[in-house]
Amino acid sequence: MSKPLRKVVFPVAGLGTRFLPATKVVAKEMLPVLDRPLIQYAVDEAVDAGADTLIFVTNRYKHAIADYFDKAYELEAKLEKKGKDELLALVQGTLPRNVRAIFVTQPEALGLGHAVLCAKPVVGDEPFGVVLPDDLIWNKGHGALRQMAELGDAEQAGVIAVEEVPHDQTDKYGIVDAERIDERSARIRFMVEKPKPADAPSNLAVVGRYVLPGRIFQLLEQTTPGAGGEIQLTDAIEALLKEQGKVLAYRFEGTRFDCGNKAGLVRATMHMAMQDPTLAPTVREFVSQL
Repeated sequence: MSKPLRKVVFPVAGLGTRFLPATKVVAKEMLPVLDRPLIQYAVDEAVDAGADTLIFVTNRYKHAIADYFDKAYELEAKLEKKGKDELLALVQGTLPRNVRAIFVTQPEALGLGHAVLCAKPVVGDEPFGVVLPDDLIWNKGHGALRQMAELGDAEQAGVIAVEEVPHDQTDKYGIVDAERIDERSARIRFMVEKPKPADAPSNLAVVGRYVLPGRIFQLLEQTTPGAGGEIQLTDAIEALLKEQGKVLAYRFEGTRFDCGNKAGLVRATMHMAMQDPTLAPTVREFVSQL
């Protein structure tokens, strides 16, 4: 039996400028997909992978995420007094009792690699996951992170989630060149950050899920800031690849919605509504009227 992934890092310090003015007061990770915020889907996926310690790397202005996972004494007391047990269970169920949430401040926006590095004192030297809540990945079976954690444990290797994207969009992603192992996994040869379509080695794009060894922290500390003064996680993974010779790309089972933009958030909302038997007829009727 594979070991569970105990610790998962959520880089959530971004300002969410694509959703202004809403994100002036609402963290983008708190934007709802139906009646649940994006961060809840990400947390549920981490818990499914076995995580009992969730590390949120945030900035000093974002309090909504911490408030969401904190106990709401007055609300819970009112729901309990009125006998609204189902609603009370929803409010109390945002975080399982055996799971703890730890909040770490990223003092400056210095890139994804720097955000992950901020979690080093909590993670230590054990394997851990990284989940970008902007990427909502839905699957009827086990979540993408659990799939990756099981592969990483079996192969004793880092694992990066990838997805095929249109060739003309490679300049929006980190792109991997990889040697196929089976239908879902491949051994990465090298990675390129946002290459032009003419220069891209493939159309396999890195998306927001990682399973990494604790060694990545030392490599991040040695990583030189790139464009814009940011420390890129991709550069540290490249160094890990050269050092250990084995990092895997994994095509997860599931559907990914890029909720970092309005179109993706709308698609995710409609998809989730279609999974709800009480809402699906309403969606179908509305779409047919359009």
